[in-house]
Amino acid sequence: MALTPSNMLPLGTKAPEFNLINTIDNSMVTLNKSKGVNGTVIMFICNHCPFVIHVNSELSKLAKDYITKGINCIAISSNDAINYPADAPDKMKDNAIRHDFIFPYLYDETQDVAKAYDAACTPDFYVFDSTLQLVYRGQLDNSRPGNGIPVTGEDLRFAIEAMLNNQNQRDIQKPSIGCNIKWK
Repeated sequence: MALTPSNMLPLGTKAPEFNLINTIDNSMVTLNKSKGVNGTVIMFICNHCPFVIHVNSELSKLAKDYITKGINCIAISSNDAINYPADAPDKMKDNAIRHDFIFPYLYDETQDVAKAYDAACTPDFYVFDSTLQLVYRGQLDNSRPGNGIPVTGEDLRFAIEAMLNNQNQRDIQKPSIGCNIKWK
């Protein structure tokens, strides 16, 4: 597995709109209709990446912890499902159900959304405030498969809390590391 870091989209960037299929229920999901009242976490993930597999339980827990605080999570897979069939939409639905995702798990078949967000790896995380301005991009925490550090979501949770409390977080931006997005 190749280690690929986040591209670190500039802070303050407006979240690009999208209209993608939710693999869980086959509904169409747009950012503006799915954003949280107080903020939105966009996660680029997939099914087969060991870095994502390592954090799936924490992603589910984090979404449940913050939904009551007006933070919505949205997961997107942009991987080429032809060459990586484990990332096909039907498998995405199975994965979402297995991990009790309460958030939409969207399929970006054209990969245009990943390009618009300058996403590079899975997992890749973006936190947008209530006006959809980027306040954080980077890692979930310091845990990686095999490094012995527990998965806590510490960095992403700190970023969300800082946003909710109007605290500066420009100094806490650390790129995520994972598998590269599987481009067509």
